Amino acid sequence: MKKGYLLLLLHAHLPFVRHPEYEVFLEERWFFEALTETYLPLIDIFDRLLAEGVRFELTMSVSPTLASMLADPVLQERYLRHLTKLIELAQKEIERTGSDRRFNAVARHYHGHFLRALEIFEKRYGRNLLNAFRKFLEAGVLEVLTCGGTHGYLPLMRTVMPSVRAQIRAATEHYESVFGRRPRGIWLPECGYYPGDDGVLRENGLEYFFIDSHGILHGTPRPKYGVFAPVVTPSGVAALARDPESSKQVWSAHEGYPGDFWYREFYRDIGFDLDFNYIRPYIDPTGARVNTGIKYYRITGPTDQKEPYDPVRASSKAEEHAGNFMFNRERQAEYLYERLGQRPLIVAPYDAELFGHWWYEGPQFLEHLIRKVARHSESLELATAPRYLKENPRLQPQTPSYSSWGYKGYSEVWLEGANDWIYRHLHKASERMHESARQRPDAEGLARRALNQMARELLLAESSDWAFMMKTRTTVEYAVRQTREHLLAFLELERSLREGRLDEGLVGRLENRDPIFPRIDYRWYA
Repeated sequence: MKKGYLLLLLHAHLPFVRHPEYEVFLEERWFFEALTETYLPLIDIFDRLLAEGVRFELTMSVSPTLASMLADPVLQERYLRHLTKLIELAQKEIERTGSDRRFNAVARHYHGHFLRALEIFEKRYGRNLLNAFRKFLEAGVLEVLTCGGTHGYLPLMRTVMPSVRAQIRAATEHYESVFGRRPRGIWLPECGYYPGDDGVLRENGLEYFFIDSHGILHGTPRPKYGVFAPVVTPSGVAALARDPESSKQVWSAHEGYPGDFWYREFYRDIGFDLDFNYIRPYIDPTGARVNTGIKYYRITGPTDQKEPYDPVRASSKAEEHAGNFMFNRERQAEYLYERLGQRPLIVAPYDAELFGHWWYEGPQFLEHLIRKVARHSESLELATAPRYLKENPRLQPQTPSYSSWGYKGYSEVWLEGANDWIYRHLHKASERMHESARQRPDAEGLARRALNQMARELLLAESSDWAFMMKTRTTVEYAVRQTREHLLAFLELERSLREGRLDEGLVGRLENRDPIFPRIDYRWYA
């Protein structure tokens, strides 16, 4: 008899980064790296499991900004060009390392990896990976969640509630346009929840959302089953909480699997290690050294003297760790079953890019885990929220606590000295968007296009990624630039509309620059 459910959740999100005005744009590499190292390997795994008849249920959020980039022809063409250059570089590396069988084996491994990525991207799915996610959703093996429209951090928008509603409405409308159905669940951006937000989710037909552990543990009343059963909020939407124990085994810098000495070292890349003239055609055109994705060393230990990477040994480690993870979840489920008197739900959410990008062997770990649970586990089964809620419809009523994930768990990552300046501008723009929508309930033609574009610019300025980058001191200049550019575009449109001097050229340029949310309706803000 199964003693518990394991809900594996991968949160797939990237900020909307698209710059057709430049021939090559450095930050677009974030998207290309995620495709090569995370999304394509995961799709390959799901395809293989499906073809072999391995029963599994997984959950994955696909944010609207990521989905828009996956479907964008400009970015698809640029990724193909990027991948073609990687294949060329890997072939050169096979020749360069020919005299050292250890490095040559790794070079051949990368060459095969890139060729496989090309086959999946271009031939199997016609450059649009949304086709893959639709297939897995319809096959019943992948529950696809939506997210906030642009991953806006909802608790810091509550002074202007129309912006909270617009973030959720944009997400659900976009999901329906991509997947042909309404979403059932949502990953709240940064797990950010404020009491009452569940009412906005209910307005948009959502049935459940995910929250960090302390959101339920500190909720009112206290949860009878801790984080191991969902609660039902006052609006009737279910809240599911993260299990910290399963997260720690993967995320912890000291105890987590990705730090094993046999795994690939992320921070040693030939983009930085090799002769500049040799590597220059494969890095940024400005000459800035960047990661290429070809890395020859394993973690080895706390030393600068790294040993060569062994893909075969690393794969064996991934299988070993998958077995250990399953064993620990089985013991956890059995222990909880005896004490709770019902089958616990163990929610294990992770950023999708952990699997492949940061932890190169992560997709292999995931595949081994799925196979082991399906074939060998007597006490654990993979499940999604809809199936759990169908089988366990009686939930404890509760109002969860204001909470987030991240440092200290209460918004500090997105509101501190490095980024607090953005909110007075975002709130004022939200107020102006609300007023503009109320004053023009039936706008047509160019005025309607301008109002819709104002909504796009505001949504894009609200992305939590910009505040996160400012906080962590990573690509701060780009984050500040994106925030300012979207707000300035919003203000120029709003002023032109108010003064009756709309410029169709300006509206058209902005529409072409950020072609996101084709079904947007400015009246969401009214």
